[in-house]
Amino acid sequence: MDNSSGVGVLDKAALVLSALESGPATLAGLVAATGLARPTAHRLAVALEHHRMVARDMQGRFILGPRLAELAAAAGEDRLLATAGPVLTHLRDVTGESAQLYRRQGDMRICVAAAERLSGLRDTVPVGSTLPMKAGSAAQILMAWEEPERLHRGLQGARFTATALSGVRRRGWAQSIGEREPGVASVSAPVRGPSNRVVAAVSVSGPIERLTRHPGRMHAQAIIDAAGRLTEALRRTG
Repeated sequence: MDNSSGVGVLDKAALVLSALESGPATLAGLVAATGLARPTAHRLAVALEHHRMVARDMQGRFILGPRLAELAAAAGEDRLLATAGPVLTHLRDVTGESAQLYRRQGDMRICVAAAERLSGLRDTVPVGSTLPMKAGSAAQILMAWEEPERLHRGLQGARFTATALSGVRRRGWAQSIGEREPGVASVSAPVRGPSNRVVAAVSVSGPIERLTRHPGRMHAQAIIDAAGRLTEALRRTG
């Protein structure tokens, strides 16, 4: 089969990357897998290493490099934001409350997309807002599946406990009542990337008077459905 694009050097570089998709390879392994001449395979692998698209393991074998993971994450983020608009709008319409999408950024969380309730009393979180990781149902979601050491650090000074996060992991959603802001309640669920890692939290928030002191009873299923749609979008290829 002819996979030629007409740009020879790119076609050969693509052969090297495809060969490394199945795991680490020595130079001899690359030559065998690609059919390239040994000097060509070496030159391309070293050039790709310079651009961090190829790296070396502890044995000196060639492996896929960190730049590919960075590009994949950026592509995933674009796909997440492209899908978020209609999903959040539907979530707002179903629940009658403002809907948001949050991503973690260090010790903060940032609102990367939102659909505001159109009228009446509402919780407004503008896109680009940074909020603490110490309070709120979205913070609980972004924290709950972290590795133990980071989880332990994150719980210091938090308005929620390790026991609460254990419940979040069991249920698959979180709620907060007046945790981030007095009078505001919220419900959140995790959005997962292709590796099943939690990459974002989708939320609805509004006044306790409407969401009650048990907002999860009202809106958990709608939130889980929205998070599922976003997770599915991230898992699609192409």
